[in-house]
Amino acid sequence: MSKTAEAFRTISEVADELDVPKHVLRFWEGRFPQIKPMKRGGGRRYYRPEDLALLRGICHLLHAEGYTIKGVQKILREQGIDQVKQIGLQPRAKSAPAAVAGKRGRPAVRPPPSLAVRARRAQETST
Repeated sequence: MSKTAEAFRTISEVADELDVPKHVLRFWEGRFPQIKPMKRGGGRRYYRPEDLALLRGICHLLHAEGYTIKGVQKILREQGIDQVKQIGLQPRAKSAPAAVAGKRGRPAVRPPPSLAVRARRAQETST
């Protein structure tokens, strides 16, 4: 049985949906103060739909677009949370299966970043 779109999600459910480990979500909470899951007894995290949209946007910017954490922080500061949430709400394109898959279906070895990604990273660190 799947949950409705309005239902709260546990950290395990969010980690599975975004295809990132749970410790990465906890790490992002420290780097992005905008991520504020509801915490219940024993420190259990429950993510609201708006938290999930923000996390999807952050994940997309970091993993698909090649931004650094500092770059995503700058986008959140300059363009706002709503802009990043909109990125997270856009339907994701299906990617082709990796030839050599590692854990969770990801490539075992990441290809080097493209020149555009390198240029963006260099620009982020210079500003």
